[in-house]
Amino acid sequence: MKIRNRWLTAPLAAGLAAGLLSGCGSDDGSSSGNGQSVVMGMSDDILATDPASGYDPGSWLLFNNVFQSLLSFPKGSSTPQPEAADRCSFDKGGSQVFRCTLRDGLKFSNGHALTSEDVKFSFERVLRINDANGPAPLLSTLGKIDTPDPQTVVFHLKVPDATFPSKIASGAGSIVDHATYPADRLRTDGKAIGSGVYKLDAFGDNQAAFSVNSGYKGTAKVKNSGMTLKLFHGKQKELAAALKKGDIDLAYRGLTAKDIADLQASSVTDKKGVKVVEGTSAEVQHLVFNMNDPVASKPAVRKAMAYLVDREALVRDVYKETATPLYSIIPSGITGHSTSLFDMYGGSPQPAKAKQVLHKAGITGKVKLTLWSTPIRYGPGTDDEMKAIAKQLNDSGLFEADVKSVEFKQYERDVEAGKYGVYVKGWIPDYPDPDNFTSPFFGKDNVLSNHYTNKTITDEIIPSTSATEDRAATVADFNRLQDTVAADLPILPLWQGKQYAVAHEGVVGLEWTLDPSTVFRFWEISKG
Repeated sequence: MKIRNRWLTAPLAAGLAAGLLSGCGSDDGSSSGNGQSVVMGMSDDILATDPASGYDPGSWLLFNNVFQSLLSFPKGSSTPQPEAADRCSFDKGGSQVFRCTLRDGLKFSNGHALTSEDVKFSFERVLRINDANGPAPLLSTLGKIDTPDPQTVVFHLKVPDATFPSKIASGAGSIVDHATYPADRLRTDGKAIGSGVYKLDAFGDNQAAFSVNSGYKGTAKVKNSGMTLKLFHGKQKELAAALKKGDIDLAYRGLTAKDIADLQASSVTDKKGVKVVEGTSAEVQHLVFNMNDPVASKPAVRKAMAYLVDREALVRDVYKETATPLYSIIPSGITGHSTSLFDMYGGSPQPAKAKQVLHKAGITGKVKLTLWSTPIRYGPGTDDEMKAIAKQLNDSGLFEADVKSVEFKQYERDVEAGKYGVYVKGWIPDYPDPDNFTSPFFGKDNVLSNHYTNKTITDEIIPSTSATEDRAATVADFNRLQDTVAADLPILPLWQGKQYAVAHEGVVGLEWTLDPSTVFRFWEISKG
């Protein structure tokens, strides 16, 4: 399962009609940056510079700034709008043929013209390479691509897929130069040639340097003259220290909840000359139940846990209010969000109901189980969170729970092999649509490896909602899906994250980089 920890604004607009996707944002972006260069620190690594491979937070951050997609998510919006395209729309009569016309004069940073041939090549390349760490699954509905002329691209989808515009507005839609990227293998030289706002000038183990692409044509208005990204490889204390010493202008991703809480407190009195910028996020975390496990497969056990887990305490004590309790699988701010778990199991612990549901199932002794965790991948507080949940369960007198933590590679292998009964998973969306919180978890070949299937969801709700171009019209179906999941409890939602960047006082524009699109926009940041 891919976790991008890419860190909610208004709900999705109703539909992606031609009127919304035509002629928007036609002004070209600034061709050269102004203002000072900015130095940013991040604890994530950049695992790939080739968009056919990277499917992680650091790599997509690079892709979103170096490459263009046909569509992009404007700041503060969940509706994709034209970027490399001048206009896009579904053909009349359904959501199975998607047609885009490119902007005039597009060029890659090496001076090569960007045409429909490059667009076709880029998508077919991702599918052909089908890298295990790449975004090919996002393009699974793509069938054939036609390029009737250098400016026109026509996507023929295997099935109706109204979410296709959002998918190609993500890093999966990055357009590469067909003349400089091999068609059937990954580029391994650490270089990146795109037509986006920035050029990648240098990339090493600990740093990436970006300059403004003077030939860029698109919607972005560049507010700095370049970005230097320093990589701290998960070393959160070093990231925090670099910010305090002034070695970096801002820190994004990787500060602990305690660091953020402490900095928020200090910034109120301006003692450290830094500010904490809080944004909305669609990051979520769940407990996952293996439906083949002899303990976790029992509905009464899962329901008892749903009655006992105190999300408010987790958010307060472990995450220092840097997250909010989550009571359904679709987070707040995304079309179709509901509170199904709250409605069925309440918002505070109910040990009497937990005891009743266990006894009704003939379970009178303490339920013995292990909560499996991994220490870093889903956030530095994950192990402490699982220990807190185990204590909540044990304090009820109904459970005898413990916690075991395993490094991520082994963790993933064991989850896939079905060795764990209860385990934690985090998720950051590829695109801000309810489909991306449901299909990956409950569709065919889902990513949870928990052996849960529900034919109403897989055969009716998911195909119906995927084909509905008016996303507001999907709300009733997504509510039905959430109620079904709350009753079956294959997963137990825990929290929805907030998104933070911490910066010195002279840095501005960060509020335009922190939204549920998961796009961190270098070009919005400036330093006075």
